[in-house]
Formats: sequence, structure tokens, C-alpha cells
Amino acid sequence: MDGFERSLLDSLSAKKEKGLLRTLHPIDWKQEKSVFSSNNYLGLARDERLKKAAIQAIETYGTGSGGARLTTGNFLLHERLEASLASFKQKESAIVFSSGYLANLGVISALMGPGDVIFSDELNHASIIDGCRLSKARIVVYRHADMDDLRNKIRSAQETKKLIVTDGVFSMDGDIAPLPDIVEVAQAHGAWVMVDDAHATGVLGETGAGTAEYFGVSDRIQLLMGTLSKSVGAEGGYVAASRTVVDYLRNHARSFIFQTSLSPGVVASALEGIRIIREEPERRRRLLKNARLLRDGLTKLGFTLVEGITPIVAVMIGEAEKAVRFSARLEEEGVFAPAIRPPTVPQGSSRIRVTLMATHTQSEIDQVLTCFEKVGKAMRII
Repeated sequence: MDGFERSLLDSLSAKKEKGLLRTLHPIDWKQEKSVFSSNNYLGLARDERLKKAAIQAIETYGTGSGGARLTTGNFLLHERLEASLASFKQKESAIVFSSGYLANLGVISALMGPGDVIFSDELNHASIIDGCRLSKARIVVYRHADMDDLRNKIRSAQETKKLIVTDGVFSMDGDIAPLPDIVEVAQAHGAWVMVDDAHATGVLGETGAGTAEYFGVSDRIQLLMGTLSKSVGAEGGYVAASRTVVDYLRNHARSFIFQTSLSPGVVASALEGIRIIREEPERRRRLLKNARLLRDGLTKLGFTLVEGITPIVAVMIGEAEKAVRFSARLEEEGVFAPAIRPPTVPQGSSRIRVTLMATHTQSEIDQVLTCFEKVGKAMRII
């Protein structure tokens, strides 16, 4: 082993000693009832209609797209998906990327650059953080959902182009960004707003269009970004915006220009997923009811939760090693819910991240509560 590899091994060993080493955990989806960690919020990733749509597209177009969108990888399916997303998000146009991560990298780095300024919530997703860094714009991080801090920091900005970027629903805490206040700040200071609605699309809003619809501010937000890999049940990312913005991104977003486009089966399944979200609101109501039942039950047991209404339920444990043990004990009891540790969350705020699905039943939620009570008492957390 040379010095290079030895340094890597030492780094891994140090992570392991601190309880921060990440490992892959295979999931047997035949045992889906025990899984309370999936972002498949509406259960559409295993819906027979999405499977059928994907199979039909594969039989018609093949398994791969064969190129980037600007060369040989642009199918009518891609354009249908973009039109569907634009309508869903109530914007003039939309552009699809091969993942939500690539969407954030491409959009932020294309629209912002040296001489511009980005205001980013301190709990934003890693893909937003990386997109901000890639842009080489000045980055100002404001305290989580703290509008006074945002106002104080944006007042002193001298740059002409200003962008406020935030998650709609924060992935590790499950709370919702105060979009009406953010929009008010943006308008007062000539800034644009970008919302990453990965965890809100299909979950919040009258039609499931996300946090902007939930608050009634869709027409005051310039960039509505999201993913197709969670509630929609497929893969890919997108941004919905004005026609001018989308045309600009097609010509400047490197993660769109140089990336092979989504495969036909994935696009077809995403189209079907969006259709079902819009036509079957009962799925969303059932999901939010499940979230309320679990939140109420855990609170009554004495656990400390991050407040909210979404299906992301953060059960605070504290130290990383304790959270890892708690998760392992839950799995022994038949429930898979992972421990979330630094650097994903700050030191001392490790938690069990439980996520609900519309397909979870009352008996399954009761099972989770029973397991949490047993492990919580055994570890003297409650």
C-alpha cells in the first residue's frame, strides 16, 4: 500500500472511530412494509401504471436515449414531459435534466457568476451548495429560515444580480421555507427567487405542485426546481420558469448541454406519475394524514421532533454514535429508518429520519411507534 492509499485508509478509519463511516445498505423491496426511509412518498415508483408506461416506451424507443438533448437524444417524449411540468408548475416553460443534482448545478452556475451574489439558506441541500460554489458568485449564507438575518444581509449587497435560493421542504428537518416572506424580501431588493421543491412536489399544494402553490406565490417566484425521483416515482430533475430563462439554460447550462438525456422508459414513467399526482389527490391526503399520525404518536411517547406537517419526520437523538445504535436497534425490531449524522447535519443534531408513504397502513404506523417506544426506553431516550 503506497502513501496515497494509506491516507485514504486513515481517513476512513477516522470516520469509523467517530461513528461517521457511511456504508451501503441493500433493501429487499419485497419487504417494503418495514421501510420507513424512502422518498417514494406517493408509492408511485412501484405503481403498475408507471411500470406499464416505462415498458411500452422501451419497446417503442429502446432502453437508452443515445445522446445529449442537443444532438441525438431529444425525443418527443422529452418535450411532452417538459410541457407537462410547465403546466403543472404554472410556468411558461420547463427544462429537464438527468437528475435533480445536475439541475441545481446547471441552473445556478449558468444564471449566476462573478460579480453576482447568491443568498442561500444554511440548511440547503448539497446540490444547491455545490451549484453556488460552481457559479463563482459571491455566496452569502443566511441563518435557517431567518428572515431578519436575510434582510440584514441583502441590504448591504451592491451587486446588480441577486438570487435567493432555498429548499421548499428541507430534506433533513422536514420543515417548510417561509416563501411569502422570502418573496417579499426579494421584491424589495430586486432579487430573484429559486425554490428547490424536491420534497414538496406531489406533497404540498392544492394540486400537489409544491410549496409555491401551497403559499399561493407561484407567480412571484422565478425559478421552480424539482426532481422526478421522489413523489413522481421516476428519475431526473427540472426547472420551470419563463420561456426566456429556459431558452437561456438550454444554451448555457453545462449539465444539460453535455449530459446524455433521460432514457425513454424513465421519461414515460415520469409523465404517468405527474398525471396521477394531478388526478388522484387522495394519495396526497393519505400521505399527510400518515405523517400527522406518526408525528402525534412519537410526540406523545416523549420524543423530540422537528416541528412540521410533511412526511419527513426528524426524530432528534443527539450524538452520532447514539443515533447509529438507535437505527440498528430499530432494524432488529423490523423497521428500517436510517441515522442521519454529520456532515449531513450539524454536530450534536444526529437524528433518525423517518419518511412516510401514502401506501403505509395504520398497522404499519402502529408497528413503528411500538418499535420506537421499545428502543427509546431501552436506550433511555424517553
